[in-house]
Amino acid sequence: MAPVQDPPDDASTLPDPSPETAFVHIPVLSREVLEGLAVRSGGHYLDATVGGGGHSALILAAAPDVRVTAIDQDEQAIAAAQAKLVEFKDRVQFYRTNFAAFQPGAQRFDGILADLGVSSAQFDIPDRGFSFRHAAPLDMRMDQQQDLTAADLINHWDETKLADIFYTYGEERLSRRIARRIVERRPFETTTALAEAIAYSVPKSYRYGRIHPATRVFQALRIAVNQELSVLETFIERAPHWLKPDGKIAIISFHSLEDRIVKHRFRESELLKVLTKKPILPQEDEVAENVRARSAKLRIAELSV
Repeated sequence: MAPVQDPPDDASTLPDPSPETAFVHIPVLSREVLEGLAVRSGGHYLDATVGGGGHSALILAAAPDVRVTAIDQDEQAIAAAQAKLVEFKDRVQFYRTNFAAFQPGAQRFDGILADLGVSSAQFDIPDRGFSFRHAAPLDMRMDQQQDLTAADLINHWDETKLADIFYTYGEERLSRRIARRIVERRPFETTTALAEAIAYSVPKSYRYGRIHPATRVFQALRIAVNQELSVLETFIERAPHWLKPDGKIAIISFHSLEDRIVKHRFRESELLKVLTKKPILPQEDEVAENVRARSAKLRIAELSV
C-alpha cells in the first residue's frame, strides 16, 4: 500500500474538492478527542477516518512536531484532507484504504482516532446517494471503487434478506412490511423514489412520526453496502497492535449498533484498558452549533501491556 502523493500526480486519481463537491466536515467532540488522546509534542497519531481533515488539523496544531498518518477509503475525503492540511507539509502522510485493511508495517502510534459512520459531507453531496433529501442514484458506497451499491441490494436481494438487514442494521420494526412493498414496486433507480415507496408502505401514524420512515432503512442499506459493522470488528481487533506502550485509541460512534461493538470489544480486549466507563457525549454548546453532533458518543481505551 503506497501513500497518496500530495498533490497527486494524476488529477483523475483524486478529484479536486471543487465548490460543487466540497467535502466540508465539522469535527465532533474535538476538545474531548484532544484531551483523551493526550496529544504530545513529537507524537505520531493515526487518523483512521480522516474525512475532510478536521480532527487531523486539530491534532497537528495541538503540540509541536506532531505527525499524523491519515487514511480514508473515500477518495473525495482524501482530496479534501490534502487541501485542508497542506500547511503541515510532510508532517502528514495520506493513504487511501479502509481502516480494517490498513497495514502500518513497523509504525506504531501514540494515539489512534476513528470517527465512524457517514460524514456531513457525504450526506450533503447528493450524487453519493446517502440521503433522500435530493433525487440521486442509489449508491451509498464509501469506497466508490467497490462494485456493490445500494441499487444492487434493493433491486436484486430477495424479500427475506432485505427484511433481515432492515431489522438487524436499521432496527426497523416494520421491516417485513417494507421489504414486501419494495419487492412489489422495484426496480428503483433513485433515493427519493425508494423513500416514497417506503413511506407509503407504513401506516399514516408511522409515516408522519418523529423521523421519516425511510431513515432506518437507509441506515441499514448503507451499513450493508459498506459492511460497516464487520470492518469495525476487524479494526478494533487489529488497532491495539498498532499502538505504542500507553498509546490511546478513541472511537466516535453515531448509533447504538456501533457503540455496542466499541463498548464490548474494548472491554473484552486483553490488550486494552478502558478509560471511559460511560461514553463521552457532546456538550450543549457543541450541539447548538452542530446539530449532527447530538448522537455522537466517544469511547477511549489505552494499551495496557
